[in-house]
Amino acid sequence: MTLDEGRQSFGLAVPSPGPILAAMELPEPFAGWFASRGWSLHRHQQTLLQDETRCRLLVAPTGAGKTLAGFLPSLVDLSQHPRDGLHTLYVSPLKALATDIRRNLGTPVEEMGLAIRVEDRTGDTSQAVKRRQRTDPPHLLLTTPESLALLLSQPESHRVFAGLARVVVDEVHALAGSKRGDQLSLGLGRLRALAPEMRMVALSATVDDPQEIADWLAPGECLVHHADPGPDPDIGVLETRGEPPWAGQGGRYAAAEVMEEIARYRTTIVFINTRAQAELFFRELWRANTDTLPIALHHGSLAREARQRVEAAMASGDLRAVVATGSLDLGLDWGDVDLVIQIGAPKNVKRLVQRIGRANHTYEAPSRALIVPANRFEVLECQAALDAVRERDLDGGPLPAGGLDVLCQHLNLTACAGDFDGDALFDEIRGSGAYRDLSRADYDRCLDFCATGGYALRAYPQWHRLLRRPDGRWGLRDPRAATRLRMNVGTIVEPEYVKVRMGRGRGGPILGEVEEAFAATLSPGDSFLIGGQVVKYNQTREMVLQVQPAPGREPKIAVFSGTKLAMSTELAHRVIGWLQEPDRWSVLPAPVRDWLELQERFSQMPRPDRLLVESFPVGDRFHTTIHTFAGRNANQTLGLLISQRMEEAELAPQGFVCSDYGVMLWGLRDVPDPEPLLAADGLKGAFEDWLAGNTVMKRTFRQVAVVAGLVERNLPGKRKTGRQQTVSSEVIYDTLRRFDPDHLLLQITRTEALRGLVDFGRIEEMLRRSAGRIDHVRADRVTPLAAPLMLEAGRIPLRGGSAEDAVLADEEALLNAYLPELATG
Repeated sequence: MTLDEGRQSFGLAVPSPGPILAAMELPEPFAGWFASRGWSLHRHQQTLLQDETRCRLLVAPTGAGKTLAGFLPSLVDLSQHPRDGLHTLYVSPLKALATDIRRNLGTPVEEMGLAIRVEDRTGDTSQAVKRRQRTDPPHLLLTTPESLALLLSQPESHRVFAGLARVVVDEVHALAGSKRGDQLSLGLGRLRALAPEMRMVALSATVDDPQEIADWLAPGECLVHHADPGPDPDIGVLETRGEPPWAGQGGRYAAAEVMEEIARYRTTIVFINTRAQAELFFRELWRANTDTLPIALHHGSLAREARQRVEAAMASGDLRAVVATGSLDLGLDWGDVDLVIQIGAPKNVKRLVQRIGRANHTYEAPSRALIVPANRFEVLECQAALDAVRERDLDGGPLPAGGLDVLCQHLNLTACAGDFDGDALFDEIRGSGAYRDLSRADYDRCLDFCATGGYALRAYPQWHRLLRRPDGRWGLRDPRAATRLRMNVGTIVEPEYVKVRMGRGRGGPILGEVEEAFAATLSPGDSFLIGGQVVKYNQTREMVLQVQPAPGREPKIAVFSGTKLAMSTELAHRVIGWLQEPDRWSVLPAPVRDWLELQERFSQMPRPDRLLVESFPVGDRFHTTIHTFAGRNANQTLGLLISQRMEEAELAPQGFVCSDYGVMLWGLRDVPDPEPLLAADGLKGAFEDWLAGNTVMKRTFRQVAVVAGLVERNLPGKRKTGRQQTVSSEVIYDTLRRFDPDHLLLQITRTEALRGLVDFGRIEEMLRRSAGRIDHVRADRVTPLAAPLMLEAGRIPLRGGSAEDAVLADEEALLNAYLPELATG
């Protein structure tokens, strides 16, 4: 392994200024192996090597050698004290990352002649290997939260984990606060019970509140160690010849300039926020690739083989660029990535920092990155994100309490491993960071659900999973249920997909997959975009779409599960700050400066402590724009609520449209006073009443029911289609609403819906911030700040109103409403 390969694999460093541990102080054979390469350790790697604390969170920038810091103590211990059985468990959010770490560890283990077995265990591991690992585990096992949950559900888990010495949790920020993180937190609690002497280290580059993450890992026990943050990144906004558009998310106007940047560097990663946008931008980038440089596309809906080919080509230096979504946010550490380009605003600072770290994956070199705003508002958002990065101010918020649906799954899986004492397990779960505030009442409700299904479902034995035995311990009512429970492990509930195959037979290559809902809209002859190429749909055979190439045709855009990301609260506040500081506008592109100056001239700017509402006519419709800066999900919710209040006030609402920055509503009557529409009193109650029977609630219930085990995705020998799962969950949902409205899963669903899909908390934050102080501007034309919403996709008509009649589709006609003012002074 060369010096460069070693550095990109482990973050090892040649001697450099600052306190380091000399290679000679390492025990043999490590000292000789390091010395022969001229390598030494950074201070944080030395700290973890000598660390004897029960739990440690290492916060270090990408490229600082977190992986080595996590594994070196295990390698040294095993070399000095050989033993059989599992010594170290490594948990990663990504299967690919576990596989990559195994490959990287293999070289030093082999070259130093260490008698250490390193294996991974993920969804891609064969059943034969999984069976063997349960009886003959390796010394170092690399896995994911889901596979850990499966291992802990096995009767052999007590023996497999009894001698566990260390746990390494990688990219912990990507797990904490999510349902996958809840599952991992419960798993760590189980491991502490099985191996009381184990030590744990967690690794992350992007943590906004390290102590909160430390308490999530091990309440009251985990210490935080900050590595030297390294040099500041070299990051800026890409200058483009074309003007940023008024609306849209794709950034395709800048494809030519992005291609020019790619041509200047050896290897570039181009990040974009969603899979559909990645497909579209890659297509536009290929059109601008007049020199036919080797570039590729990578996202989660492409075939695994296709993704692996791209990863291998990047690792070998055969690609000049890859366009990627979050599939590479935590991805493989390619040391020779010279540049990262973010297309569109990153929507939160932590995501931007994580992506920047993919470039120049070495500790001493600054990461080089460029941001391409997708539209004019995003120019401001990108500037705000740059400010936050320079100030090392990561956005975030309090971690939510662990989900009770995940707890129900954990109780069932724990019973699969053997009977348990309910009181002892409650104490164990309360020792898990995500569940440290769990009440006994909620725990008992989860136990009751697992045993009976709840009041309305007691008569149906298929939901009676647990049974309390005469000795007071809990176990599976029917041991045969263990197979089905294990088949449905996990917390990721995505729409069902169908595969896309090239050719009419069974032997063609799989290109990837699209959602069932999109596949249902296709007729033979329709074309769509997947994997960067246009294909024509021929037929569906055995739930596989058969397609053929269709170059040159205008395609539909395949639906993927990635949702539009909402701007964080912290970034929103920074954007409002930019609007309040005209002295800073000189760094903005001239069209954006002109736009903001027009807003000041014809209306006014939003203020941090007030809410700006603008009203104006367009044709025979009256428009009202509320500049909330509350994020897309919250604004969509607000649009529904305000529409409902407009209906009650007989203002004849016709529809609304929203973005991250505001919501625009239109109707047949003018809004004389927006204050009653925005009154906080009764808003949440009205929303919950509306939400109860809405499809948002039903969709959320399906996710909760799948995680909790009420609705099964997989059965022995077959898998339910997405339609079957949806029908099952909707029937149960309607039954529970009618006969058991306080059912545990309905309460979980309400909490999930308010917090996640509809983001009601952001609405409450916006109303608290403005405290009823509203600036209502009445204009005779579209205001400049409202103009982007006129052109935003996703307009929602109400009660048969025509959204197309309500907005001007022609951008030039819209802008002519006020742009002539520029020409006259």
